[in-house]
Amino acid sequence: MYRRYTDLCPQAILLSPKKTPSGMPVSRAAKLKKGKTFCIFNDRESFSVEKYRQEWETENLMGLITYYSTNNVSEKVNFETALLRGMAPDYGLYMVSKDDLPVISPDTLADMPSMSYAQIAFEVLNPFLGSEIPEETLRHLLNDAYREGVIPTEVQHITGKTHIMWLTKGPTYSFKDYAARFFGRMLNYFLDARGLRRVVVVATSGDTGGAVADALHGLTSIDNIVFFPKGSISDGQRRQMTTLGDNIYAFEVEGDFDVCQALAKTLLGNQGFADLLFGDPERFTSANSISLGRLLPQAVYPFFAYSRVARNMEQMIASIPSGNFGDMMGTVLAKGMGLPISRIIAGVNENTEFPEFLKTGAYVVRPSVKSPSSAMIVSHPSNLARLMDFYGGRMYDERDPVTEKIVRPGVIARMPDLDRMREDIVSMGVTNSQHYETMRDVFNRYGVILDPHGAVGWRTLETYLNGRHDQPAVIYETADPGKFPEDVVKAIGFAPEVPPGMKRQAGMKERIYSIQSRPEHTPQGLKLSEAQVEEAKRLIKELLAR
Repeated sequence: MYRRYTDLCPQAILLSPKKTPSGMPVSRAAKLKKGKTFCIFNDRESFSVEKYRQEWETENLMGLITYYSTNNVSEKVNFETALLRGMAPDYGLYMVSKDDLPVISPDTLADMPSMSYAQIAFEVLNPFLGSEIPEETLRHLLNDAYREGVIPTEVQHITGKTHIMWLTKGPTYSFKDYAARFFGRMLNYFLDARGLRRVVVVATSGDTGGAVADALHGLTSIDNIVFFPKGSISDGQRRQMTTLGDNIYAFEVEGDFDVCQALAKTLLGNQGFADLLFGDPERFTSANSISLGRLLPQAVYPFFAYSRVARNMEQMIASIPSGNFGDMMGTVLAKGMGLPISRIIAGVNENTEFPEFLKTGAYVVRPSVKSPSSAMIVSHPSNLARLMDFYGGRMYDERDPVTEKIVRPGVIARMPDLDRMREDIVSMGVTNSQHYETMRDVFNRYGVILDPHGAVGWRTLETYLNGRHDQPAVIYETADPGKFPEDVVKAIGFAPEVPPGMKRQAGMKERIYSIQSRPEHTPQGLKLSEAQVEEAKRLIKELLAR
């Protein structure tokens, strides 16, 4: 007698492909490994599979890395759940405990100079994902995400011991391609295994929207909604979202990035709306830096950089242009995993809330200030809640109990260990005029064209080193200068070459949806209005309700 056994495939055996339940024919086990959605077993095989499942749980749960909400450390989920949800139901961000971070051994670090970016990514990410994705599957996904011909990574020596890591050569010419390509492949893997569908909601201050849209474009199980602040991103950045069509829906929003991000968070936390619209309360998920699927791959950058500039466990400085603090938080995780980083420099523009917090211990959110480094026009970085958590603190956004809108962002419920944070991280602001001064100076001295974000990384490193480039250091260059031609012309007198993909998009038709309702004006700056929320919900219902 045979019976259908549905609660094991493809999860338990697929998670541990090297073992076969005793007594089961190899051919049946092989089918399980290929991820069949159900299998037919006889009684003896069913008993064997159930016994194997119990053995697997006993052996693997002890080593499983789990993730908790920054608003509730007691509720643990695995990576798949955190990825599919995007944000925790209590509006917290999923975070890994510092005590659970895997440690990369010195021997593995010593082998990395001969590895490709995809191989290094496997060494860094497999400890987080190995209990949920078979090793060979993960290798395949990472090799596909980080193919050298599609997204090459270059570390360029500039002067002394200072280098620039160019994270700018992917499909949308931004560092966001790295995390977006990982995110898209992981999400697609789990959705296909479950037979599910998701709407990925993203807020962008510049490059995130294009990178995520490119990574998700055409995926049959995913729709992508992108919110961008009207008039605050470049034409090229906008067209990377608005010319794709198909399953990509780009919305221009009246207000700044913080309004867009509040709108995305509101939708992500509104399970009632998702249930009403789709019959699935968890249909919305995120690909912003609030997503764990965006955070973990950002821990790979510093390992790759280190493999190209340092040896024998010598210390390295990482200088990071910082907006939503995803790159910086990924580098904090890398340091916690054993990477020898002496100091993390978090450079910001004129939105200096974080450096002032490091200095004074007081966190005050003010209206955001426009800047040439447009992707960093962020007054309240979303990953700050994770950073606070890592150093023993707790931060949350206070919400109206009825509307669930944010009424007070960045409330510190428990102070982090500021002394330890200051030991690891230095943060300073760069004025708008200093962006252009730095771009001009670096071009005149070294013949290197920086974009405004890279200029922040250079300026803050040079300030920290007092102009002496005598310590191993890597600056993260996060966007191709060709994405900011007006700024480059203002700095050095001529425009850089426009990347070929952006040349093609310049002549393509755009599809833009507009949220015309106005945000609220408050002493703390622009704030998402109820009218904007309702207008967004109405448009999404018209576009996606089936």
